[in-house]
Amino acid sequence: MKLPQSRRNHIKQISGAILAPYIASTSWAKSPPSERVRHASFGGMGMAGTDLGQIKTHPNVDLVAVSEIDPNRRRQVQSRLRDAKIYSDWREMLDKEGKELDSVNVSTPDHLHASMGMSAMQLGLHVYGQKPLAHDVYEVRRLTEYAKENKIITQMGIQIHSAKEYRTAVKLVHDGVIGKIVEAHSFSSKRWGDENPKPSKKDPIPKGLDWDAWIGPAPYTDYISKYYHPGQWRKRLDYGTGTFGDMGCHIYDPTFKALGLTYPISLRSEGPKPNQDNWGFDAVIHYTFPGNQYSKNKTLPVTWYDGTAQPPARIINLLEGQKRPSQGSIVVGTKGVMLIPHVGMPKLFPEKKFKDHKIEIVEQMNHWHSFIDAVRGVAPLPSANFDYSGPLTETVLLGGIATRFPKQELIWDSTNLSFKDNSKATALVKKKYRKGWEVKGLG
Repeated sequence: MKLPQSRRNHIKQISGAILAPYIASTSWAKSPPSERVRHASFGGMGMAGTDLGQIKTHPNVDLVAVSEIDPNRRRQVQSRLRDAKIYSDWREMLDKEGKELDSVNVSTPDHLHASMGMSAMQLGLHVYGQKPLAHDVYEVRRLTEYAKENKIITQMGIQIHSAKEYRTAVKLVHDGVIGKIVEAHSFSSKRWGDENPKPSKKDPIPKGLDWDAWIGPAPYTDYISKYYHPGQWRKRLDYGTGTFGDMGCHIYDPTFKALGLTYPISLRSEGPKPNQDNWGFDAVIHYTFPGNQYSKNKTLPVTWYDGTAQPPARIINLLEGQKRPSQGSIVVGTKGVMLIPHVGMPKLFPEKKFKDHKIEIVEQMNHWHSFIDAVRGVAPLPSANFDYSGPLTETVLLGGIATRFPKQELIWDSTNLSFKDNSKATALVKKKYRKGWEVKGLG
């Protein structure tokens, strides 16, 4: 039950006092709504089920509502969450429940992230948004700006960011254990792509599935059984963001944080080009970032590989015969090399040099509870808030754009969200929303 207004105001005053040190350090934070956080979810199964399962374990959370577009999944959610209101349309959920909510999680296919997240924030709701933050670079920038301007508490769903393994890797670099960074290489063996064109067929829409709402702001396409929903949307250009979008925000994260990266200066794809409908395989994307206090030189090269692509032999050989994990990063410094497995404790090379070095393990945090406690006003802003995860996601999505222009150097103007002398690449930064699905401040 919602607390009486007088009670809620009293708790705001108490929590405000608790939060005072954090406000001073962050310069913006929102007073908590009450000692209870009333929460709703966009999505009910899959990753949404994981997010819900974690968020509702917080003792101060009341799960109020869930929107789930798939009727079969909706029935499963209803059986699991008997006290929550279940909606088929997320817009109806916000319309009916929004004024009584405090926070939401957006855990749906990529092409809906921005519409849902922005619509929630415009109601003053705090947002836990799954990775990638949005489908397009412009959407990410607008979500990031709006959250900051309106003091919205945010967290992106890169939960390993809060794990001891990644936090320890970041500390090793910041402590200078491997010296100044020369280069970094990140990789994933996943293959979220499809070399085949879209099938020229149309299947009946399953009973109870609002296909138009599933597509939302993206370009409309006929329903093809098991081609988009469930799960296969990651392969499709208009709805997912490929292997890079799926895993890039995770695997780049410790490197991005440790190396103090922001926006790249330029990027170049050496892998195959996507076809008209689907993402490709085996990407190799070279980024150049501006140097900083952690790097040896004025610029810092970082390269991404996926599928069967992998770092060159000179980098693999730095692991001294140890098998390269299927996913992770290799960070090369002036004093040594660090391997960051996904997900595993970092390893230092040469082994002989670091055999007596005791790695100080950084304490694990609960990624979901950190968000809720920040909403309550009893903890600082989450470390994967949109100020951090926005630039990280933009970097990842820029890689997707680069794959459409193989072997071309793309010069990125982060201030103006454009590529120098390449209007075709710039046109992919922002999409036009489908009529009837426009969201103020986005499409």
